[in-house]
Formats: sequence, C-alpha cells, structure tokens
Amino acid sequence: MSTATRPADPSPPTAPRAVDSQAKQMLLAFASLIALIVIFSVLKPDAFFTSDNLIGILQSTTVIGVLAIASTFIIITSGIDLSVGVLMTFCAVMAGVLMVNLGLPLWIGVPGAIAVGALCGMVSGLAITKLRVPPFIATLGMMMLLKGASLIITQTRPIYFNDVQGFDAISLGSVLGDVLPFFPIPNAVLIMFIVAVLSAVILNKTALGRYTFALGSNEEAVRLSGVNVDRWKVIIYAFSGGICGIAGILIASRLNSAQPALGQGYELDAIAAVVIGGTSLSGGVGTILGTIIGAFIMSVLINGLRIMSVAQEWQMVLTGLIIILAVYTDNLRRKKQ
Repeated sequence: MSTATRPADPSPPTAPRAVDSQAKQMLLAFASLIALIVIFSVLKPDAFFTSDNLIGILQSTTVIGVLAIASTFIIITSGIDLSVGVLMTFCAVMAGVLMVNLGLPLWIGVPGAIAVGALCGMVSGLAITKLRVPPFIATLGMMMLLKGASLIITQTRPIYFNDVQGFDAISLGSVLGDVLPFFPIPNAVLIMFIVAVLSAVILNKTALGRYTFALGSNEEAVRLSGVNVDRWKVIIYAFSGGICGIAGILIASRLNSAQPALGQGYELDAIAAVVIGGTSLSGGVGTILGTIIGAFIMSVLINGLRIMSVAQEWQMVLTGLIIILAVYTDNLRRKKQ
C-alpha cells in the first residue's frame, strides 16, 4: 500500500544571522526616518513640524505606501513590476468608467476597480510564467499597454467623480475626526495601515506568504519539491495587482478625478521605498513594516526638500542617490550573510 507524499511546505528564511541582519536594516531605516524629521524640524520649525504639514505627509504617503506594499510581494519573489504606477491609474480610470460613465453604485464600482487591478496583475503573471517573458520586460510591456489603454478609454480627458456621493470621503474624510479633532487623520491613512497589517499577516502567516519567500529564496528547490510554482507566481502577481487597485481608488478619491496621464514614475518611488525598508532585490527577504518605514522616508524627504525650496531636479538627484545607497547597503548585507 503506497502512501502519497505531500509537497514540502516552504517557510520564510529563519536563519538567526539573516533575521538579525534584517532587523538591523529596519532599525537603520527607522533611525533615518527619525533623523530626517529632526533635521527638517530644526531647519524649518514653523513650516515642517505643524499639524497641517504632518497630515499632508501622512496623506502623501498613502498612495506610495500602498504601491510599495504591492511591490514588496513581487520583489520578495526576486521579481520586479514596473507597471504598478500605471496600473494604479488604469484602476482609477476603470472606477470612473464604472461609477460615472455606467452609473454603477459605489459598492460595485470600488470592488470592480480593485478586481480589474487583480486581473491585470494576473495577466502579467501569466506572461511571465507561461510565455517565459522576463518580469522586467513583461511588466514594462504591461505598463505601456495600460498607459495607452487609459488614454484611449478617457480620450485623454479626466473623469470627474462629482456626482458619485461619498467617493471623495474614501481618502479625504476622517472617521477619527471626532476622536482627534486637533489632528484629524484622513481615512486614506487608515486604509493604508489596514492594508499593511493585512498584508503583513498574509506574508507571515499564510501559504501565500510562505511561497512568496520560498520563490525568492530558491525557486528551483520549490519546483523540485512538487509545488506548482507557476500557479503561485500568478497568484502573487494578481494579489499585488489588487493592492494597486486600492491605490487607484485612493488617488482618484483624493483628486476626485481619474487623471489618465498620471501614474508613470510612481513605480520608482514604490521600489525605492521597498529597498530602503530592507527588502532585498535578490529576493527571499523583506517585511511590510520596513516597506512602510521606507515609504515614510520618501515622503518626509520630498516634503522637507520642498519646504527648504530645493529645486525639483535636485530632489530627483537626491532621491536617486538614496536608492543607490540603499541597494549598495543591501549588497553589503548579503555578502556578510
């Protein structure tokens, strides 16, 4: 009588040295965030450390933070997704089509736009797994496809949500306004943290998370253990696409419109936040908490430089240098391991 064997259930790397290195990287990122806040507060105390500006930083972090969470899952698998920014825009456009052009209610339009994001992510995953297109090329092609589709669907004109009751409150409302009247935290910030908590639980406590880490650590070993690698990779890309759909809803709600030309460039900020937060570009290592810290570092840095009246081109230079430094630090950490 033969006994069927179940494929091995890979778990995230738990080597003490790797965990210790990852904790140090996260601590370094958090210390950098605190240092930036202190520096800008000292240099511009009347402009930076005010309730209005702090709320503005929180609000500006929401979209980058959610996109960075989506990118974290992909990068942990040692993949890359260059389409997250444009996919966010496409989901915002589809929300406009569903709720404005077709007149569907909010409770259908919002999940519908998120589902479109998951579908686009699934298509990227299928291109990578079935057509064997490298992730860089597959998602670059998806980025161009979705950018063109957004412009074609809207005829290059924004879609406004003025007649969709309650849509702007998704980002700009504040359910905590009565509790914290002196510091009304926008709903978009709460949504970002809810997405972060749920994603952290999924990444660390579910099969999807375990396979995400396993694919990034040693994909061939996972394949040889009998796991359907292609299926899990498609699921991960679809899950990431759904999170991009949430980002699309947040930015459309904040602007009260779907801007078809918006989105390109957001993927670079998202990837930068992920890397700064300690996720390795080589895969197998990463945390959602580190990603959120990285997103706040990007927002605080950009906000502080604007308050300091630093020209936008120099802001881009400094951001690029920070990305290079973060990748260099990641390389040093991997060599030590």
